[in-house]
Amino acid sequence: MNGGIHNARSLQARILSGSAVLLSGSGLTTAVNLAYNILVAQFLGPKGFGHATVVYTLLTVLSGITLSFQIISTKLVAQQASPEAMSAVYRWFHGAAWACGLFIAALLLIFRVGISSYLNLPDPLLVALLALGAAFYIPLGSRRGFIQGTYGFRSLATNLVLEGIVRLCGSFLLILAGFGVRGVIAANAAAIAVAYFAAAPKLAQRIPNPISTSFAIRETCYALVFFSGQVLINNSDIVLVKHFFPAKLAGIYAAIAMVGRVIFSFSSAVVNTTFPLVAGTRDEERKDLRVIATALLLVFGIGSILAFGLCITPAWMWAALFGSGFQIAGGNSLPGLLALYALTTVIYSLSVVIITFEMSYKIANTSWVQLAFSGVLIAGICRFHSSLQEVILVQLYLMALLFAFIAIPFLIHSLTNPKDLLTTGGSCPIRLVRRVAENEVVAEFLKSDFSNPAFENYQETMRDMVAHPNLNDPTENAKRRALLFLRHLALWKELPDDTQWYQVEISEPDLKHIRVFPRAHWRKMARGSFSITEVAEYLHVHRDVFESRFLTKIRSISDQLCHEEPEFGAVILIGIDEDRPLAILDGNHRLVAAMLSNPHQLRKLTFICGLSEKMTECCWYNTNLFTLFRYAANVMAQTVRNPEAELERILQSVG
Repeated sequence: MNGGIHNARSLQARILSGSAVLLSGSGLTTAVNLAYNILVAQFLGPKGFGHATVVYTLLTVLSGITLSFQIISTKLVAQQASPEAMSAVYRWFHGAAWACGLFIAALLLIFRVGISSYLNLPDPLLVALLALGAAFYIPLGSRRGFIQGTYGFRSLATNLVLEGIVRLCGSFLLILAGFGVRGVIAANAAAIAVAYFAAAPKLAQRIPNPISTSFAIRETCYALVFFSGQVLINNSDIVLVKHFFPAKLAGIYAAIAMVGRVIFSFSSAVVNTTFPLVAGTRDEERKDLRVIATALLLVFGIGSILAFGLCITPAWMWAALFGSGFQIAGGNSLPGLLALYALTTVIYSLSVVIITFEMSYKIANTSWVQLAFSGVLIAGICRFHSSLQEVILVQLYLMALLFAFIAIPFLIHSLTNPKDLLTTGGSCPIRLVRRVAENEVVAEFLKSDFSNPAFENYQETMRDMVAHPNLNDPTENAKRRALLFLRHLALWKELPDDTQWYQVEISEPDLKHIRVFPRAHWRKMARGSFSITEVAEYLHVHRDVFESRFLTKIRSISDQLCHEEPEFGAVILIGIDEDRPLAILDGNHRLVAAMLSNPHQLRKLTFICGLSEKMTECCWYNTNLFTLFRYAANVMAQTVRNPEAELERILQSVG
């Protein structure tokens, strides 16, 4: 069951397929919940709807504990290698969840009067009914965590739908029986209990718990930090609006917030799929940015479509669905507030994807950032609540700021090449043979690249000068330099000015110190590790996944290497010094072809290496957000140059 054997591409596919299952389940659950909300709104009106929603929101606030048990159970179950170990982990969490659930239920019963008074509820019995649901709700999290951790996405979706159906049907019957808000809350408690018993897993035989108690508690506490922030951000606004606003406006706001819950439930489907799959994979697979990009694009796409749909939905449709009482007097339209709230939820959902992605394989300190923002959010609403629109705008601004706080450090870390690129190799990886002038480097670079269509207009007239360079001729050197800049000006100008060039000797054991140039299909082959040896091994095993043109080029180079003196330029490397790892600036194909055909063919390749202490500022050697920004600034500065015009001037000056 462990997903570590799958590469990044299959991981993407599994995220997509698992998300499709949970999104289908979430879609059905959302439809059922929408019917539930319409039913309660139509029968109970804004006041009754507000009472029922705020009580259910209290249960949702408690879901911080429920989801903590669920997500950590998911993570640790997914990381186990056998069904027996998975079952042992589940049993521990299930027992702990029951102890916690009974404790929370007791607290709700004790403080039911005070809670009812703060929320302006008509009856403390509503909180007592909530306590019954809470007792089952927290253990339900551990059961769903086991299902999720064993990749039972279909069973998880079915359980979510079942809970919604029981809630809908039970509320309808109890409202018809005259129980009103009490009946709705009782139906919610019953739905949780039914979902709990329906999620009973089939467990393997008992073995000792492979996870230490201290480790499990520590992981659960970190998850609790995350979900405490999440539930406060998602639900504190409803509680505060119920406290600060009249019952009717609070009910209308509850209907608006329901839309946010719909969007968040869809994003949760993506998160619930991504989390266990990433938790069970190797580091190099999850480092592939396509994995996190797949989840982010799914959430952004779904949320944007829903937000746009809400924006164009006319106000009369909402009044028809919920009842004539759900109308706002004044300048703020219901569709406008709905769209604004939806946008807020989409931005926050993107933050959740990044946080949970990190949580799947390490302790995510961004959970503390989220918790801090939840506190700021509560303070902000307490300070600014002159209207429902102002309450939503406070959330929008803070969620955008939260996303920036979380996404920017994540991008800086993710866009940085593996750290071992900059660490010492422990022994000298290369031997310097001789100093090389920059003109010779340009000539070797151009010799390998001259067949590119970018040089088509010059291939006939300048072929001999490129193939057989006279390095003592200043005019030839100027021509070759200008010719190279037609295609590689930005690349060349990114190299540090003090770069010193050497011809170097590379032997087979030295290859482990060399990394490919991280571009195009080479990023796909790298899977987070750009080691030339791992890339060559991956290509050897997975030839069938690459396009024929790429493989034909590799075979062609291999055939040329069989000749005594192959006609192509040197492999060009860059690095800090001869004691630290190197990156390929030009020659990925040649070096890989030599390794695949026969490692002894390395002696037929010439290696030239540029060394500079400032090479860490070059994005070709150290790719991160800062070096990419520096590269972009340099590209903008060089847009005023016209390499083709410069080449024509040189050609005209020499007749």
